[in-house]
Amino acid sequence: MTILDAAQVSVRRGRRIILDNVSLHAESGEFIAVIGANGAGKSTLLSVLAGLLKPDTGTVTLDGTSIHQLSGMKLARRRAYLPQNPRCEWPIAVERLVALGLTPTLPAFGGLPPSFAPLITQALQACDLLAHRHQPVTTLSGGELARAMLARALVGDPNVLIVDEPISGLDPKHALDTALRLQGLAQGGKLVIASLHDLTLAARYASRIFALVNGSVQGDGPTVATLTPALIRSAFDVNACISGSHGSVYVDYVGAS
Repeated sequence: MTILDAAQVSVRRGRRIILDNVSLHAESGEFIAVIGANGAGKSTLLSVLAGLLKPDTGTVTLDGTSIHQLSGMKLARRRAYLPQNPRCEWPIAVERLVALGLTPTLPAFGGLPPSFAPLITQALQACDLLAHRHQPVTTLSGGELARAMLARALVGDPNVLIVDEPISGLDPKHALDTALRLQGLAQGGKLVIASLHDLTLAARYASRIFALVNGSVQGDGPTVATLTPALIRSAFDVNACISGSHGSVYVDYVGAS
């Protein structure tokens, strides 16, 4: 069991409060969709949870140990983080980019061990990138690069996967594939935390909704009970209808509130 616990986290930038006393207890097997309008604090929260940003107040622990007391190598072995709008400026092959996700487990000297090749192939296949294996990363489309970065995050088999807008820029097929894969990872025992703007995908695939409004927690709980028209109106200032059930749920926006 993996437990990631943030307690009373606050982050400020000058006089502006980005996160205000936010607490989140997350465990293995959960797919938590972090939702909220632009500027709500989603990306800042994910950076704090990933151990990349130290909050002004509050604590973040991974299995009871402060995340900032873990060495970079130990943390990288246990959690993977995928930022919003990732970039790669070097014309390396896609498979080499994906292999970077194995850096925490690579030997100090020498090339990539042959035993790691199946892991790279599996990650490429999972993200529909086998045909691009030897293609320079700099020639990929935005959506293809997003999938390559996700493959890099997945290849090391982390216990915790934190991803910021993983479906941004993806076509419908790959957006659905990515959401389904994140759900499958959680069902397989991983802890998955992802910020999502597509509320229909969040409603269909996430097991839990965590909503932020102006840096404060507006809603937190099981998806079906938490993602309601009232929450959507509060978080996004729009009226919405939620129709369907289980895998066929969809959110329809009907106008500004």
